[in-house]
Amino acid sequence: MGDTRPRDRNGDGTLRAIIRGLGELCITAGLILLLFMTYELWGTGRYTQEQQDRLNDELLESWSVPTKKVTTERVKLGKGLALLRIPRLGDDYKYVVIEGVGAKDLRKGPGHYPGSALPGQVGNFVLSGHRTTYSAPFNGLDKLDPGDRILVDTRRTQYVYRVTGHRIVKPSTVEVTAPVPFHPRRKPTERLITLTTCHPKYSAAKRLIVFGTLIEQRPRRARAATAT
Repeated sequence: MGDTRPRDRNGDGTLRAIIRGLGELCITAGLILLLFMTYELWGTGRYTQEQQDRLNDELLESWSVPTKKVTTERVKLGKGLALLRIPRLGDDYKYVVIEGVGAKDLRKGPGHYPGSALPGQVGNFVLSGHRTTYSAPFNGLDKLDPGDRILVDTRRTQYVYRVTGHRIVKPSTVEVTAPVPFHPRRKPTERLITLTTCHPKYSAAKRLIVFGTLIEQRPRRARAATAT
């Protein structure tokens, strides 16, 4: 004979309600996550672009004023220092380099480590930038090969660096920012550039470092600085 015991309909209803509630909760959580990711990838990028446009205008305006100052000059934290181009990453790749590497600075664009060499100087010109948010200026650093060029425009001069290699290190490996990378006590004799960003993408577990050396310097063309 079959089971003639009455079913616990209230229990079935409760279970269905719990399952339905969990499903709705998952959908809500998914929507929140989607909105968050949209903001992280699009919203932060829009903010950086607005800051870049403003800083680019400020920088070019200041460069247009006649001055007897040296080509490389220090600026206040959060202000534009130079213009960065990396041809390998596209003809439209251009960023104002910000003085400073604090959280607020890097939201505006790639930042210059205060105290490291200025563009074209003997020592190590060190830059850091986001890889996935805030326009992700250093998203494509892993695409660079030895021999690729890195162009840095200052008031009067464009400095051309050549990529010499890359390396993945722990976040604690701060020696990469030394005047002579990995040799903090050694006196520099070369004019170097170092680009740093998080690795892998969407993680801060390690750092991707790209190294380069100065191979040429030439007068900056005003039309090149305003091209997009």
